[in-house]
Amino acid sequence: MGSKKEVIIIGGGVIGLACAHYLIENGASVRIIEKEAIGDGASHGNCGLLYFSDVIPLCSPGTVSHEIIRTLKRTSPLYIKPAWDIKRLIWLLKFAFKCNSSHMTRAAGEKYELLHYSISLFDTLMALEEINCDFEKKGLLTVFKKSKNFKNYGKTSAFLGTYGMGAKKIDKKELQELEPAISDDVEGAWLNETDWHLRPDMLMASWRKYLSQKGVIIEEYCKVSDFEINGNAVTGVNTAKGNFKADAFVLATGAWTCQTLKQLKLDLPVQPGKGYSITMERPGICPLFPLILYESNMVATPWKSAYRLGGTMEFSGHNDYLNPDRLSKLISGATAFLREPAGYPVIEEWTGLRPMTYDDMPIIDRAPAWENMIIATGHGMLGLTLATGTGKIVCDMVCGKKPEINIAPFGIHRFS
Repeated sequence: MGSKKEVIIIGGGVIGLACAHYLIENGASVRIIEKEAIGDGASHGNCGLLYFSDVIPLCSPGTVSHEIIRTLKRTSPLYIKPAWDIKRLIWLLKFAFKCNSSHMTRAAGEKYELLHYSISLFDTLMALEEINCDFEKKGLLTVFKKSKNFKNYGKTSAFLGTYGMGAKKIDKKELQELEPAISDDVEGAWLNETDWHLRPDMLMASWRKYLSQKGVIIEEYCKVSDFEINGNAVTGVNTAKGNFKADAFVLATGAWTCQTLKQLKLDLPVQPGKGYSITMERPGICPLFPLILYESNMVATPWKSAYRLGGTMEFSGHNDYLNPDRLSKLISGATAFLREPAGYPVIEEWTGLRPMTYDDMPIIDRAPAWENMIIATGHGMLGLTLATGTGKIVCDMVCGKKPEINIAPFGIHRFS
């Protein structure tokens, strides 16, 4: 790179840490600026799935009608807070327009490239002895209560099979032997061995420590107030802890992207999608595998050190209100599938905001008017899974190298 490049990363979630990891490996001088504590947002309380087989976008054929029906039945994990929010309304309409087979097929192929790229990078990261996060490569079981849904998933598995990520069908009898935590009244499951899992809060803690030891400077509780601009370059940021200057800037502020970009007059279609989780001690009969409980549309993740239930999608703006009804639905949803749905005591009840784009594709691109600022956001529910691939791409862009995969599908231009 020539002289040592000074890089500021705004945002201390999993995407920010991943960018710092590859930049520090490539000899850059890195400072992370985080408005709260490192890893306190969606990177903390998610379900810890490394969901590499999740190539099919949320906006797929039938999604809208399916959720309307489930909303009327009061079984939908989706909640949209009634409010006159024109940006949210436009976002929802554009999401609905994307729910077609053409977008699904194209986006799946484009997402696959980034998901596949992230796999080997995660493998290398997990091999570091300093990273301790209850990491396991057990696969992911998607469990079904209804026979129709169980059979129909075969079509999904066949689609995934075109990318080498098909699942194995597990009938009811085999499932009872494979996963004793599942109730007797389920129809069966599909096991995808492509997927892994880990405990995200442990990952963030150990990764932060590792990066600090490597020389990354971390500024917590350091909210950015504005940017310093000179011509077509960002030269510095003013924060609660003073002014910081750098050669390059990476914006990885997740669900708060739009607020951070206001001064730069760059409006991106990133909406906060709230998720919930409950972390508990492991129940007496704890699942052996991480589970997607299909009809409840939620996840149960077992770790050596704890157990977590998580899910839901709530569009209610930027707030951290813990809705007790949403939390109770996690327990009732798990009760429909598991012999012992909850462990005691409860360690943490949590909510956090995911950065959602209406095409369910991340944004990894240079800011249009500022060549030395790179934006990495909009990863939706795959922030953890896509972190390593995103971090390596951002590093290559900062260092003037061509990324190893095609990143054009993740560009800002697609929103024009």
